[in-house]
Amino acid sequence: MQKIIALAFVFVLASMFGAVDLMAQDGGATATGFQALKEKFIEGGWVFMSLVLICLILGLAFCIERIITLNIATTNTDKLIGKIDEQLSSGDIGGAMEIAKSTPGPTATVLYEGLRNAGDGPEAVEKAIVSYGSVQMGLLERGLVWISLFIAIAPMLGFMGTVLGMIEAFDTIETVGDISPSVVAGGIKIALLTTVFGLIVAIILQIFYNYIVAKIDSIVNKMEEASINLVEVMGRNKVFK
Repeated sequence: MQKIIALAFVFVLASMFGAVDLMAQDGGATATGFQALKEKFIEGGWVFMSLVLICLILGLAFCIERIITLNIATTNTDKLIGKIDEQLSSGDIGGAMEIAKSTPGPTATVLYEGLRNAGDGPEAVEKAIVSYGSVQMGLLERGLVWISLFIAIAPMLGFMGTVLGMIEAFDTIETVGDISPSVVAGGIKIALLTTVFGLIVAIILQIFYNYIVAKIDSIVNKMEEASINLVEVMGRNKVFK
């Protein structure tokens, strides 16, 4: 997992800097748009804006790692159950176990544990499936807590920048003794920019988070369906004695 996160982190950085280079080379409206975004980022205060940017980069790295892992974990359960059924119909439970063991993904792992406990009866098979299913669910959800953390922290940092910007505005009013718009505009501008960037980061990561959760739910549903089908296949082929 650490290697995938590191690779994802490097990929995110490379993509961002690559996009920056392309924007700068394109010129015209694209370069102007990027220049304006960079200026707004700097105007928002480099301390809090840098923290928000770090949240975005780390959050995207975890998101990419989860997406890659979940895509690898996705298994064609119908095809896998069909191969296991063929082996069990010929009485080769060892061959069925080998098929499940050689297939990547949590579904195949759960089916393998079920087949491994076939000699102890259907109750033992179901118990093994439930136990290892819980373990696999935990592995699928690993890293989500960090994505949730960055989703929560990014707008909080933005709001903190907002509060500090308002404090700066009131300090300026107190020092100058004037409440004209030109006096307080700088502090209010910083406050608004940090909030906007923090919310943008949270929105981007929330979209990825919802996609990842939906992907996990899909894998878990297929895993449960495959587990039920395995017990039926084993009963039909008289594996239990």
